[in-house]
Amino acid sequence: MDINDLRGLSTVLMLGSFLGLCVWAYSKARTEEFNEAANLPFADEPEAVSSSREKGDE
Repeated sequence: MDINDLRGLSTVLMLGSFLGLCVWAYSKARTEEFNEAANLPFADEPEAVSSSREKGDE
């Protein structure tokens, strides 16, 4: 086994890892979880707007 065999093996392992990650990311079972995570930045927005309005009213 020489360095070229190791390079080929690492290429195959990286390709397998990449394809596994793609299957995991695009699986229908994860859609709901990813949609919820995508909306997390907007979860605190109403509180921040209402608290800043309250400070401005004083």
